[in-house]
Amino acid sequence: MSLALGIVGLPNAGKSTLFNALTQAGAAVAPYPFTTIAPNLGQTAVPDDRLAAIAAVMHPERVVPAAVRFVDIAGLVRGASRGEGLGNRFLAHIREVDAVVHVVRCFAAGDVAHSEGTVDPVRDAGVVETELALADLEAVERAMERAAPRARAGERAAREQLAALEELATVVGRGEPLRRATLSEAARVQAAQLRLLTLKPVLYVANVDEAALPDGGPHAAALATLAQRDGAECLVLCARLEAELRELPEVDARAYLASLGVAEPGLPRLVRAGFALLDLVSFFTVLSREVRAWPVRRGTTAVDAAARIHTDMARGFVRAEVIPWDVLVAAGGLQAARERGLVRLEGRDYLVQDGDVITFRFAVSA
Repeated sequence: MSLALGIVGLPNAGKSTLFNALTQAGAAVAPYPFTTIAPNLGQTAVPDDRLAAIAAVMHPERVVPAAVRFVDIAGLVRGASRGEGLGNRFLAHIREVDAVVHVVRCFAAGDVAHSEGTVDPVRDAGVVETELALADLEAVERAMERAAPRARAGERAAREQLAALEELATVVGRGEPLRRATLSEAARVQAAQLRLLTLKPVLYVANVDEAALPDGGPHAAALATLAQRDGAECLVLCARLEAELRELPEVDARAYLASLGVAEPGLPRLVRAGFALLDLVSFFTVLSREVRAWPVRRGTTAVDAAARIHTDMARGFVRAEVIPWDVLVAAGGLQAARERGLVRLEGRDYLVQDGDVITFRFAVSA
């Protein structure tokens, strides 16, 4: 499974700084627009205290957390949908991701240029959202042009497709992101096939100056209000500080954050929020040498979860032995849990629950 979060925003909003802090991938950072042109790719581990608890009773040689992929996409500018600032290329990169982390500048920093001249997070978020909507409208109109001749010729499928596209055009044309709209199933299918940008779930990040922590000040508050109207989450962090903290021992980093009134670094909060935004859950496998977390879409069946590990497991699936992670920990280990009858058997259509510890039984003939 390859699920990715795209980091978007205006130039010099702090996207690449945040990306580097998350992934330590070394993307170029500079105080001028379009430092990033080709998208940077990286991944980061998902913090999960359950892994340590399981490892404490299973004593594995290694612990492998789940991971989330991030894509650092070059800054969008006003007119991106018309190709300004290489916008068409950058918009195409956004189509390839599953969800969007929208980084919005909420700091002044006069030595760092702002593409709009002044700091106004609500306006800046609106610029990006408008460009995404205009790109969606253009994509829908092109699809309508292709479907119209067939619809006029009486092709039923084309008429149904055209009706769904007209529904999408109406929604996008009035400035409403598709993710917030109540769409017919046919329209939602068309939007997914076209990989429309405003259909993707969004997480807002208010990138603030260190001095504005922990609440972020009035700029972050304004962005949080906008995010709330969008039904989205808004995280407040200082990307530059997060990058610097990655260079410190964890105890020193947390002590410094505590002096600022911040309870937890922003990066773990962001990764967990991104994991939730992709609608992922984790199941665990426990072996004598390894405890591992596996991310899957919510609603994944046991046989598809087995395929996540190896196709042979799915092909020869017999059953899944399942126990919630906390029940396993309380029992003191997998063998003790089995002896107490705490492990249950599930079939191929069982829906994996967050925190399940699963042992797959399978048989593959030669």
